[in-house]
Amino acid sequence: MSPDRDPQELLSVAGELLDGVHDRFVAGVGSPSAVHKGPDDFATALDLELEKRLTGELQDRTGIAVHGEEFGGPDLDAGLVWVLDPIDGTFNYSAGLPTAGTLLALLDDGVPVLGLTWLPLVGRRYAAVADGPLLEGGQPLPRLAETSLASSIVGMGALNIDSRGRIPGPYRLQVLAQLSRVSSRIRIHGSTGVDLAFTAAGILGGTVVFGHNAWDNAAGVALVRAAGGVVTDLAGEPWTIASGSVLAGAPGVHGEILGILGSLGDPRAELSEGRT
Repeated sequence: MSPDRDPQELLSVAGELLDGVHDRFVAGVGSPSAVHKGPDDFATALDLELEKRLTGELQDRTGIAVHGEEFGGPDLDAGLVWVLDPIDGTFNYSAGLPTAGTLLALLDDGVPVLGLTWLPLVGRRYAAVADGPLLEGGQPLPRLAETSLASSIVGMGALNIDSRGRIPGPYRLQVLAQLSRVSSRIRIHGSTGVDLAFTAAGILGGTVVFGHNAWDNAAGVALVRAAGGVVTDLAGEPWTIASGSVLAGAPGVHGEILGILGSLGDPRAELSEGRT
C-alpha cells in the first residue's frame, strides 16, 4: 500500500460507514428475493440498496473504487480496490436467521490488507489490518493458539449431494464424513463471512469454504491472517484472490484438516470415476 495511505485511518472510515447502515440492515431482515441470480441464488432489494449506498460513500470518503457482488467494479488484482458483499448469507437473512452480515475488504494488487465483517444481527463487528491484531468491537483479541481438530468446532460450506459443480456434492459429503471422524462438532452456517470471522476469533477451530468469490472470502481471509491463523486453498496452496476455495484454521487444526482433504484426492475424481 502506498505510504501516503494510512491503513488504520481507512479501517476507521470503513467501520464508520458500516456502522451507518446498521439500522437499515436490521430493519430489512426477512426481505424476499428481488433478483434471481441462478440456481439457489438470489439478491434482495436491500442487497442492491446497501451496495449502492456503501459504494458511493466509500468512494467519496476514501477515493478508492469499489467492486461489489451485485454491480461489479474494477479489476481486483490491480492497485487498491474495495471488495464488498452487502449481505452475505442472503438465504439466512431472507429467512430471518441471524447468521448474515456485511463483508468488506481492501485489496492491494489482489492481496487483502484490511478486512471487516459486520454481523449486526448477533452484535459482532470484526476488523483488522493485515498485521493484526484482530479487533472485535474495537477491542483486540488474543492471537490464535495451536489447538487440535478433536477439540474444535469446524465450519463447512454448503452441501448438496446432487451438485455437479467445481467441487461436487459427493466430495463435500466425504469431507463431512471424514472430518466427523475426528470432530463431531461440524457446523454449516450458510455464510462464508460468519465461518471465517468466527475462525479468526477462535470460536471455530477452522472452516472449509468451497466457494471462490472474492467478495465472500477476502474479508475473512484478512481477519484469519491477522489473528495468526493459517489460510490456504483446499489443496494446501497459498490462498490468492484467484483461488477456488479456502481452508482456514488455527495452527494445528489447519494442518489436520489439510491432511484429511489430501487423503480424499482430487474433488473432480468424484465425477470422472462416476462415484456417487
